[in-house]
Amino acid sequence: MSSAAELWDMEERFWTQGADSARHMTSPDAVFVFPYPAGILTGDAVWREADVAQRWRSVVMSERYLSRKDDISILAYRVSAERGDEPIYKALCTSTYIHDDSKWLRLHHQQTPVASAKL
Repeated sequence: MSSAAELWDMEERFWTQGADSARHMTSPDAVFVFPYPAGILTGDAVWREADVAQRWRSVVMSERYLSRKDDISILAYRVSAERGDEPIYKALCTSTYIHDDSKWLRLHHQQTPVASAKL
């Protein structure tokens, strides 16, 4: 699998698989920025946050962009995600990965919700 395909696959699994799977793909010193009330999360706080730990039933990532420089890759995309009986969640997202010790690890993830009327 190419690096780009591997990164996009990891990003989708972050949304749809359990917290244990996501934790294995994430650097221990990662920084996550989520909408209020979660806010800025680091370390184990990422995995204790209920909104983060709960997985999504399905996700669609569009407007995908990937920027790569040496061992750093940045993914940017628009997401539409579903879980349970909640309204569809729509956001603009970025994730930064570092290629460390022959594997990719997420170093940063950020989500900015998008109002439904603007999509």
